[in-house]
Amino acid sequence: MDLATFLRLLVAYGAERGRNLIRPLRLSVCGLVVERQDQQDCVLLVRHTYVSGWYLPGGAVEAGESVQAALARELFEEANVELLASPLLHGLFFKPKGSRRAHVACYVIRNFRISPHRPNFEIAEARFFPADALPEGTSRATRVRIAEVLKGAPAAEIW
Repeated sequence: MDLATFLRLLVAYGAERGRNLIRPLRLSVCGLVVERQDQQDCVLLVRHTYVSGWYLPGGAVEAGESVQAALARELFEEANVELLASPLLHGLFFKPKGSRRAHVACYVIRNFRISPHRPNFEIAEARFFPADALPEGTSRATRVRIAEVLKGAPAAEIW
């Protein structure tokens, strides 16, 4: 290998390493909020104003914020849910859609207090649905997490 080729490879390697410093790991949280109603498990889902479908409430972990603090903040902001006990970590999932560096920490919440949700600029609706009767448009990842937690389906690595 000649010197020019070596230097080009070295610069390319350095550029890739530098991108990893500029674009660090992206971490989000979501909460699978479960409430027992009429002898069945019901789950809290949210419908956003900017994308169609139903999802688990959650969002990004901010700089300087713990994962559990982010979860508590997101649940309150999106659905007026207040945690009354420490949530149970269900899993950490790789979310390759949109970024090769994104992961989601999914928690199960059974001990909480909730106030009625008022539609806002981000969340059009927040409602409980029976786990066996999810609304049309429930995201694939949401359905998979519900099956893992409530039906004992094997956990997947990918969101």
